[in-house]
Amino acid sequence: MLRGYDKNSTGYLPYNKVKLVRGGREYFSVLTRLIKLAQHSVHLQVYIYESDETGRMVGAALMEAAKRGVKVYLLADGYASKELSTGFIKELQTAGVHFRFFEPLLKSEHFYFGRRMHQKVLVVDGHFGLVGGINISNRYNDIHDEPAWLDWALYMEGPAAGVLFKICTDLWTKPGQMTFKRMLRNNIPNLPNTGNTLLRIRRNDWAKSKNQISRSYIDMLKKATSNVIIMSGYFLPGTIIRHHLSRAAKRNIDIQVIVAGKSDVPLAKHAERYMYRWLLKRNIRLYEYNKAVLHGKMATRDKKWVTIGSYNVNDISAYASVELNIDVNDVEFASLVNEKLEAVIENDCVLVTVDGFNKKYNFFQRFIQYCAYWLVRIIVYLFTFYFKQSR
Repeated sequence: MLRGYDKNSTGYLPYNKVKLVRGGREYFSVLTRLIKLAQHSVHLQVYIYESDETGRMVGAALMEAAKRGVKVYLLADGYASKELSTGFIKELQTAGVHFRFFEPLLKSEHFYFGRRMHQKVLVVDGHFGLVGGINISNRYNDIHDEPAWLDWALYMEGPAAGVLFKICTDLWTKPGQMTFKRMLRNNIPNLPNTGNTLLRIRRNDWAKSKNQISRSYIDMLKKATSNVIIMSGYFLPGTIIRHHLSRAAKRNIDIQVIVAGKSDVPLAKHAERYMYRWLLKRNIRLYEYNKAVLHGKMATRDKKWVTIGSYNVNDISAYASVELNIDVNDVEFASLVNEKLEAVIENDCVLVTVDGFNKKYNFFQRFIQYCAYWLVRIIVYLFTFYFKQSR
């Protein structure tokens, strides 16, 4: 029997090999090595791509691959990567890299400003993949003696990467390019199975009627029998997730949540802190990570199951962005992730308590947090209320 197999699980693909990859130097070492080893194709899809030292390092690997005949496709979000220099893009294209923006502003077929491609995926030869929350920028790398923002990715080999290849191909090609899409999707070489880990690819894209990652988080809270650890750089759960957090807490599930102490989005951080007392009243243990900016998005249940990817626990990921996570149904891997998260809690976090919170933030500061919370909710609504779902 496959390790960690759950008879009631659906959509899991067997025979994969996985490894947890920490952001920073480790991640970019794995990413560039995979690109350099590519023989047939490279798909890189990312929210933020900057033409700084890290971006140029990755770009050099992409261009080198293209020059030796590998089909290279780079898709960057049209809003978050809009500052990418035209000179750098021209350099990529001259070397043979196929580049385009996802839903560029004022040029897309649907003016869904809030629908951004937030996923971060690399697929090489349809068999090797990296999925996580890490963008291509110096801030996600260990550079200039500055530690990278804390983040994680999942390295995989096997059939699940083949499915990722098809997803990336579908997102790359535009309507009316079915012949081109079939050509790309038929370009996966036959490679042997490499492991015995069960993986499930989960996607969120409300406009396309996909809410699989949100469902994974709900199922995690419903199925938990002992403990749950959630790491989220922008933790602002909506009504449904809060309901299931509350129900799990009532069942005496030990829930630990790791959030950012330092944040690159002050408004979101103020809004998040408004939620602290709600969490603490339900005996959910809350930790602020203060060593650097926390950007990671990962959760584990009962040391048996893990989800990791681009999905933040908030309504932007639930109802606006295009997100991709991998669910890992494997006891050995989940136990490792649990250990990593507990080490982060012990070594790099501060426990948030009711007394500590009340002493640190006065009435005026808590009022600012209240206003920030409702402002964020209004902003999300304004950017998504006009979305229409399609199949």
